[in-house]
Amino acid sequence: MSIQECVQQEQRLALRTEKQASEILNIPLATLRKWRCFRENLPFVKIGRSVRYRLSDLTEFLDKRTIQPRMA
Repeated sequence: MSIQECVQQEQRLALRTEKQASEILNIPLATLRKWRCFRENLPFVKIGRSVRYRLSDLTEFLDKRTIQPRMA
């Protein structure tokens, strides 16, 4: 496995707290919690009582909602 592949795998598995996720997405923590309650929009990881979000899932969420400008 190359160094680049190792870095990509590490980034894919990197976990963020709900507070960090809300800051990355620039949304209120309450919105993130509501989505989680209804299992909408974002996958999450439960470790005991802790909730974590994969950085790759947050990035994918933003990428899917990015609107490209029209080409003239």
